[in-house]
Amino acid sequence: MAGAENSLFIRTLQGETSVRPPVWLMRQAGRYLPEYREIRATAKNFLDFCYTPSLSVEATLQPLRRYPFDAAILFADILLILDAMDRGLRFETGEGPILNPLEKASDLEKVNLSKVATRLSPVMETVSRLKQNLEPGFPLIGFAGSPWTVAVYAIEGRGGTDKKLPKLWAYTRPDELKAVLDHIVLATTEYLKAQVEAGVDALMLFDSWAENLPDTVFDWLVIEPTKKLVANLWAEGITVPIIGFPRGAGAKLPDYVARTGVTAVGLDTGQVPAFVNANLPAGFPVQGHLDPLTMIAGGKAMLNRADELIEAYRSAERPHVFNLGHGITPDANPENVAELMKHIQAMG
Repeated sequence: MAGAENSLFIRTLQGETSVRPPVWLMRQAGRYLPEYREIRATAKNFLDFCYTPSLSVEATLQPLRRYPFDAAILFADILLILDAMDRGLRFETGEGPILNPLEKASDLEKVNLSKVATRLSPVMETVSRLKQNLEPGFPLIGFAGSPWTVAVYAIEGRGGTDKKLPKLWAYTRPDELKAVLDHIVLATTEYLKAQVEAGVDALMLFDSWAENLPDTVFDWLVIEPTKKLVANLWAEGITVPIIGFPRGAGAKLPDYVARTGVTAVGLDTGQVPAFVNANLPAGFPVQGHLDPLTMIAGGKAMLNRADELIEAYRSAERPHVFNLGHGITPDANPENVAELMKHIQAMG
């Protein structure tokens, strides 16, 4: 994290407050930018794009040329870990990700962790090149899917899932599901450790499918595997901040914060600032959580809500990284992003 510890982004994750919040946006590199669509068309498929460092580096840097973001996030995909675990990942036009559905935990036991690291070596090459291209001290975020979300894709074998099958496993095959989660924790530990060794300055764990789970099931599907993953990283000597993002956690958010060991927590669009301030420890950093649809609407709908969120955490003296409540959508207006950034930059 050479130099990045002095950045507004890292200082905020470490508990400092500031006149204005640092800003970055989930999926800030992506399809809403015409220059991204142009380079995406040069790759045979999305997987090849992710595994071609020159393209992934360019995709990561593109939004930084347009907007004064306070951090970059590595261009990759949370499902690359499953490709490295031999689950037959491919991206079909109009269908999203497709995998060979996991039938039993023992299918993952055959995976050699060193092979996982080798398969994902292009990602680490992308990180290394980015650190050479970014200004010294400019923070780069690495990431992975949280164990439960990765398990959902592995078991269902597709995107756009209703999570029915993996949730049924929680009731009918709990030991098998726990074994699957444990395998994913081990592989993800190696993956994130390699990202840090390559140069990322912070990590984010995306639990996109943490929503709509009964509280007791949430405990062992979301909290416990994340706790194991974070503990593994600390045990490996990893010291960079770790942001957990349990989308849809609702009232379970305080438990997630208290038990997982994450440094900061990402908030989804539906989280209520008053609940967050009343139920999270004083001074615990948060990230979020503007509705991505306001990036389509623009104007007062976007700016007024941004002001509400910033003031809610500023008045509570809570460290706050401004972001969205989920990824920016392909139909977002790039000019609205520029307007939002100008508005927040003017705060100080």
